[in-house]
Amino acid sequence: MPGSEVDRTVKRARLEAVRQVAQADALLLTSHEAVTWYLEGVRSHVSLAGPPVVAVRVDADGDTLFVADNEADRLVAEELLPSDAARIVRVPWLTPPADAAAAHGPAVAEASFAPALRAARASLLPAERDRYRTLGRDTAEAMTDAAATARPELTERALAADLAHRLVARGLDPLVILVAGESRLAHRHPLPTDAALGRRAMLVVCGRRHGLIANATRWVGASDPDQAAILQVEAAFLDATRPGARLDDVFAAGTGAYGAQGFAADEWRRHHQGGPTGYAGRDPRATPDTRDLVQEHHAFAWNPSAPGVKVEDTVLTTSAGIEVLTADPRWPTVRVGVLDRPAARPY
Repeated sequence: MPGSEVDRTVKRARLEAVRQVAQADALLLTSHEAVTWYLEGVRSHVSLAGPPVVAVRVDADGDTLFVADNEADRLVAEELLPSDAARIVRVPWLTPPADAAAAHGPAVAEASFAPALRAARASLLPAERDRYRTLGRDTAEAMTDAAATARPELTERALAADLAHRLVARGLDPLVILVAGESRLAHRHPLPTDAALGRRAMLVVCGRRHGLIANATRWVGASDPDQAAILQVEAAFLDATRPGARLDDVFAAGTGAYGAQGFAADEWRRHHQGGPTGYAGRDPRATPDTRDLVQEHHAFAWNPSAPGVKVEDTVLTTSAGIEVLTADPRWPTVRVGVLDRPAARPY
């Protein structure tokens, strides 16, 4: 049980404020990111592709957890805080917990207060930050160890399998593993194939533990001259990611750097640029119209890219600036501004 009763109390107060502003009898939490955040890292899934096995009803009298009956004993024994384990309604396996929570009485569905909910979970609390730092380090170390096995003749699938093994051994769910060898670098989301890595390759991961998601991209083999330029684009995103800034303004600052660095000015339109992260891979994915505010202790994963180059790490905003969470001192780096950024790791 990784959770903190202290942090849980703060989250309860944040949602109570949301409930009162919404003038709602109750709020329903039904997504993985909402349930896992609120219940302090509980594994709300069985299948990675399935719906949550828990839904939460938040009202003035407290919280009620609607839990699939065939999952309840495990969750009580291994996942839930004692305060939450005492407020369970067991739901027959044939009834989705979200439906059972909605049928319990008047309540507002999660989609109706999604922006306020994102804002409530954006500023990570002390225990969450500690868990994220450990997660980021473990993710980065798994990537370093997997990259050490890479050779030009190795297949994309073989490298992906090695990385997946190292993530699972560290208690992470491998939500996304992408590998592009030299012949497939044109693809921004390269699902692994039997192609050989060749002269250079890209490795991408989204790993989840205790609900938090670490996102990172690494390169092995030969370097590309344009990688230095894409690091400068990332620097524009990071420099603008400061508490109080609005996401559309941060997005404009980052995307405006493409042309200045010699890329096509509209290169950003060819792939998403990332954004806030935490309990969702992107929470939300930033666009020119995203008006969420950057908060202190807010996790981000920007991922600017251009043909054959990309950079991505999970970072945290702090009063002292940007803290990189997915870092391993064994990985080669270059200095960009005040931060060490990943370089290509030679075979």
